[in-house]
Amino acid sequence: MENVVLKALKERRSIRKYQKKQITDEELQAVLEAGTFAPTAYGAQDPFIVAVQNQEIINQLVKMNSAVRGKDGNPYYDAPTIVLVFASKSASNNFRDGSLVLGNMMNAAHAINLGSCWINREFEMFSTPEGIELMKKFNLPEGLIGIGAISLGYADCENPKPIERKKDYIRIIK
Repeated sequence: MENVVLKALKERRSIRKYQKKQITDEELQAVLEAGTFAPTAYGAQDPFIVAVQNQEIINQLVKMNSAVRGKDGNPYYDAPTIVLVFASKSASNNFRDGSLVLGNMMNAAHAINLGSCWINREFEMFSTPEGIELMKKFNLPEGLIGIGAISLGYADCENPKPIERKKDYIRIIK
């Protein structure tokens, strides 16, 4: 079966090297809007999305994530944009809903020729006093937790080759 969406899903890869050039506002809005169309439990639209292009705040995020990771280097791969996703600590589907938002944004980025990569450790980062203060700076409501992030920008590398899908990935029961 040939389908443009299925083709894009098969071709999307995690990008870990970005051009210094910032993405356009139109591209950013397209990616963010795609995140708002992710399914959420009971249609509650609980997650919050924060796009960061301010270099000072990006540097702070890099430092926070690196501290949790316990390694030097830039865990966001020097991307010019970082998109963070938060959800209510009390929501029973917070990580599920936030993960779908992140996935939608990654697929949307690929569809408009942007690179992206899923980044972890935002839960730990935003559980710290520094992270809680940063959420206040982002004007987010209290009671949220960090779910994850994506690095976002123009790829400065070839699209990685897909790894072979494992043989026993799927079961069909009729």
